[in-house]
Amino acid sequence: MRKYIENRQFDEERALYNLKHADVSDCVFAGEADGESVLKESRDITLKNCSFSLRYPLWHVEGFRADTITFDELTRAALWYSNHGVITNSVLGGIKAVRECSDISLKNCKVNSQEFGWKSKGISLSDTEITSEYLFFDSSNVTLDNVRMKGKYSFQYMENLEIADSELDTKDAFWHSKNVTVRNSAVKGEYLGWFSEGLTLIDCDIIGTQPLCYCKDLKLMNCTMQDTDLAFEYSEVDADIRGHILSVKNPKTGSITADSVGEIITEDPVMECFGKVIIRGGGNV
Repeated sequence: MRKYIENRQFDEERALYNLKHADVSDCVFAGEADGESVLKESRDITLKNCSFSLRYPLWHVEGFRADTITFDELTRAALWYSNHGVITNSVLGGIKAVRECSDISLKNCKVNSQEFGWKSKGISLSDTEITSEYLFFDSSNVTLDNVRMKGKYSFQYMENLEIADSELDTKDAFWHSKNVTVRNSAVKGEYLGWFSEGLTLIDCDIIGTQPLCYCKDLKLMNCTMQDTDLAFEYSEVDADIRGHILSVKNPKTGSITADSVGEIITEDPVMECFGKVIIRGGGNV
């Protein structure tokens, strides 16, 4: 039989520990007792119109749905070791809001979490705004759709990442990543994509200094590049760029086609570089 808990306040340690087959609505998890892990080890629960201001509320949870929930910064690491969850129309704070989780989706959420999504699998974000200094470190099988993201060191050591229709305002994103595809998105960052393998950008606007160096199996299709100097150094690249590139330096192999390039630098390579730069309508350089 399903349990129903509503219009309550809880602040004790493990207040609803191992809660099973339950709907929790219009509850507040805060108070003087300042208890941790209020819903730890829960199974098959739904949360609706609740607010959390206690540490580690949803650890080791299996199967949950959360709608119109607020996890404030005091929750610190709201979800850890949790699986098979859906979060909608909610606000997530705390330094490590999701970590070592799997099969978690967020839709129409606002997230402000310094280290969001670390070491997780099967995470999806859609129609969501997120601020995170270190977003998705060492995670896999992640999708972002219509996400507005602001951060610094994003998507490092990731594998199997797909991003579509999004705006990424980051810094050195995708370092050491594998099998990443970004479509129809704006990607602003310094030192973008270094040491990546299998990074593909399609119909993207790429903005920022020294992008896409030391890459393997790098592909750009129908992209634009703004303020991109010293691009593609020591990369294995196949790129089709609409418009201008400020400068290209020592591409290792492959070809880069663009409408114009401000400077092509081939000096002092530390390895053999055979990459070609092709000016559209003007031949190889």
